Amino acid sequence: MKDLVNVDVDQARELVALGAVLLDVREDSEFELGHAPGAHHVPLAEIPDHLHDLAKDSRIVCVCRSGGRSARAGKFLLEQGFDAVNLEGGMTAWAEAGAPLEADHGEPAIG
Repeated sequence: MKDLVNVDVDQARELVALGAVLLDVREDSEFELGHAPGAHHVPLAEIPDHLHDLAKDSRIVCVCRSGGRSARAGKFLLEQGFDAVNLEGGMTAWAEAGAPLEADHGEPAIG
């Protein structure tokens, strides 16, 4: 099995632009506060129950707040035969890089 690769914000945005799925594995409350536009949301603990929702023919960029939970998600997805990478620094790095954010209610924030 191959090792999980970390990507930076620019690489993640390029992968998404090329068709990769941005998979946000944070909890509901974190996601609602602020997330990348178009991100697919499945909390880390629920990923095993949602494998059928993910395409094996698309790369998956996993993201959480800082990169730890998404690394666990990415490793699990690799073990299940998916093509996954991890966004190093998570949504914190995404926001610091000035990448777009949206929120379910009000102004987006990463907390």
